[in-house]
Amino acid sequence: MITEAERVFYIVGPTATGKSELAAAVATACNAEVVGADAFQVYRGLARLTAQPNAATRALVPHHLIGNIAPTEEMSAARFRDMAAPAIGVIHSRQKNAIVVGGSGLYVRALTDGFAPVPAPDARLREQLEQFSLGELNLRLLLLDRESASTVDTANRRRVLRAIEICLVTGKPASELRRANATNARGVFLLRDRDDLYARINLRVERMFAEGVVEEVRALGEIGRTASQALGLREIRQLLAGDLTVPECIARIQQATRQYAKRQLTWFRGQTNFDQLNLTHCSTAEAIELITQKARLSFAR
Repeated sequence: MITEAERVFYIVGPTATGKSELAAAVATACNAEVVGADAFQVYRGLARLTAQPNAATRALVPHHLIGNIAPTEEMSAARFRDMAAPAIGVIHSRQKNAIVVGGSGLYVRALTDGFAPVPAPDARLREQLEQFSLGELNLRLLLLDRESASTVDTANRRRVLRAIEICLVTGKPASELRRANATNARGVFLLRDRDDLYARINLRVERMFAEGVVEEVRALGEIGRTASQALGLREIRQLLAGDLTVPECIARIQQATRQYAKRQLTWFRGQTNFDQLNLTHCSTAEAIELITQKARLSFAR
């Protein structure tokens, strides 16, 4: 896992909070480079759809794991860690600090906590669990591990199954195993008041369309399972197929993004001990100064 001595600071939070611009500014002030921790920004050809940092932001400091793999490739938290750890090593070899920024909670946790020594999948147990409905599985997880039940994506059958499997095979809650493997990572959790955040999300989606996201999706070739889950991709394909109008498409993506942001907020509130900073109540300059101070203290450990 990434240790305290390796000079890594985390900037996390829901989509459209303003993480990318702040991270680049803080990195400039802290002799640092940025490592993206986003499940979809890592893909090439999806710059507008995934709201990758723009050219001006990326010109401020080097960025890693942004737009550098093909959309046909599969991603996971484990693969992200295998890519991010060497990138951080290269940054440190240049006597620079690393700032990890993103909203994919499992990717962030892959670095802050590593991976607890959990058992391999049990085919026989998995076959037994597959007999239950998703609702029954969620109830069972709640009884076995209330903490995991409050943070896992309860609509994702695979993740619910895996959490139950870990509990049954080890005899311990999966959340307990994660805590035992945690490091003392430092960072900030950025958030905004709901109305502020939702207005930013709505505006971002409108800008995506104004900047040509429909043509970006139209130009996509083959795409893998992970990239195909990017927010808005399904809706824009429905638009291209004539099943949605532009206003309908925009409204649906805005709604889906707001729902995603709500899930991100819930996850980070339950899974990190990072200092919270509400950007609604401070200026950009104040936020940069506050985060820079925290980052410098972290790098000086």
